[in-house]
Amino acid sequence: MSVIYLLISVSIFVAICFFIAFIVAVKSGQYDDDYTPSVRILFDDETKINSQNNNSPIEEKQV
Repeated sequence: MSVIYLLISVSIFVAICFFIAFIVAVKSGQYDDDYTPSVRILFDDETKINSQNNNSPIEEKQV
């Protein structure tokens, strides 16, 4: 029975260590995405066609 108490306490200690490591990684910017904004300009925007008072279609880019 004492082995179960030992295993539970060790597993809680390891879980707390992983949680602290995760918090430190988030605060230091490990999960910030710096790549996507730089390549976003390379992708085409979707366009839609609106017809206003005249019959000529006007293309507008969606923002």
